[in-house]
Amino acid sequence: MSTSAYDAFQAHIAEFSDILNAISILKWDARTQMPPGGAQTRGWQLASLSKIAQEHFISEKTARLLDAAEREVAGDDPDSYRLRGVQQTRQYYDIIRRLPLDLVGEKAALEPVSEGVWAEAKRDNDFKRFAPYLKQQLALAKRQADAIGYADHPFDALVFEYEPSVTAKSLQVLFGDLKAGLLPLLREIIARDDGLKHTLWDHDYPQEKQKAFGLSIAQRFGYDLNRGRLDIAPHPFEISFTRQDVRITTRYDSHYFPMAFYGTLHETGHALYEQGVDPALTRTALSIDYLGKYPVGGTSYGAHESQSRLWENQIGRSRAFWNAHFEEMRALFPDQLAGADPELMYRAVNRVKPSLIRVEADEVTYNLHIMLRVEIEMGLLDGSLQVDDLPEIWNAKMQEYLGVTPPNDSQGVLQDIHWSGGGFGSFPGYTVGNIMSAQFLAAARRDVAGLDDALARGEYAPLREWLTENIYRHGRAFSAGELLERSTGGSITVAPYLAYLRAKFSDLYGVQAG
Repeated sequence: MSTSAYDAFQAHIAEFSDILNAISILKWDARTQMPPGGAQTRGWQLASLSKIAQEHFISEKTARLLDAAEREVAGDDPDSYRLRGVQQTRQYYDIIRRLPLDLVGEKAALEPVSEGVWAEAKRDNDFKRFAPYLKQQLALAKRQADAIGYADHPFDALVFEYEPSVTAKSLQVLFGDLKAGLLPLLREIIARDDGLKHTLWDHDYPQEKQKAFGLSIAQRFGYDLNRGRLDIAPHPFEISFTRQDVRITTRYDSHYFPMAFYGTLHETGHALYEQGVDPALTRTALSIDYLGKYPVGGTSYGAHESQSRLWENQIGRSRAFWNAHFEEMRALFPDQLAGADPELMYRAVNRVKPSLIRVEADEVTYNLHIMLRVEIEMGLLDGSLQVDDLPEIWNAKMQEYLGVTPPNDSQGVLQDIHWSGGGFGSFPGYTVGNIMSAQFLAAARRDVAGLDDALARGEYAPLREWLTENIYRHGRAFSAGELLERSTGGSITVAPYLAYLRAKFSDLYGVQAG
């Protein structure tokens, strides 16, 4: 029995997927289990596998199989998974073959070493130690942008890897619209903030109990521990090796329960996306990221972040959530929560206060952290900013945007892992995801009868099933814009997100809802 052109193409892509997943397993281990002394040799291993993956994908065999598959699927429905997979492969084949093999190898080899130095520099508040590695990552990023090509700004070539729908110019417009809505709201809230006189975080919350509660809620949301696990990492992340093995991490502070809990919920949102991909897409062109960032699942960082932010914030920080789950938490922490109630918890986890750390920022100020980072990245890439000046630049922008100045570099320029791994262009996805999350949830409320009643009972299957049907199951078949159009009937817009924030925080702080 002869093999169809598409089947031969798919078998070849499945091997590429396997190599990428092997790389991801090594990255997960490097961030969670590997002893510090293994960084350099792990870099060599990642460099070798990355070159093998690149050679496999840009080979003449790929070209032949792709040409034949294109001819075979030419008459398929425009939305068919076969046609979409072949189209995506062609798009990324044309991009990836522009990247020199030595560049791919250098980036892969540097990543674990640079991340290890970053972790130590953050621990020791020593930016100068990390600076040489950041310069190397920046130089590689510039080489990559030049190899891929761009019309206006090197940032455009790099952001495509994460969020193909945006450019430096379009982000300036999007950020401008957000600032116009966020800054007046923030000023009103700051003027009315009473400092939350009753705090819940002056007590010790044992790590194992924090983990137990976080995992119980993750499972309620739908995270399948038969296909997943929760570990500790310096910076929370989710990583997948097909939909059958989707892992999440968080970090703990015994005196600040929200850090680990909302880190867990955030990564659970990513994991639900990955675990919800149609099984038929496993090891296909629609379940890998050709550039090696998300080996499974989502079509872009923004689409992915829409789910982490939806489950973390719009669900996990809602009044309905704490009304449903407060007693479960108090059963684990009876002394710490003595005298507290669901409303106090709701207010405690939603306090708006300009702060230093992005991953712990409230919903009103979070996007200002993203704007700051994107502006710095653009300056580094076009040469208007220099690495050695970053601590001062960072602190000045924090004061400008949020009115706070980091007391040290660990809480300032060293707080994020992204640049240590070469993740230039990744930050816009967080804000794009925030905006999309409000659009998706509004559409789910429109389509699912009784959704808010189910959420009030702590029943999350109706929402998860709508998201799976409209987003998760498609993997990379549709762009972020197409997912929005298909499920909400419109394109990306800040209006629903700003309306959500205004309604929620006008209630919490008594500011005008207009």
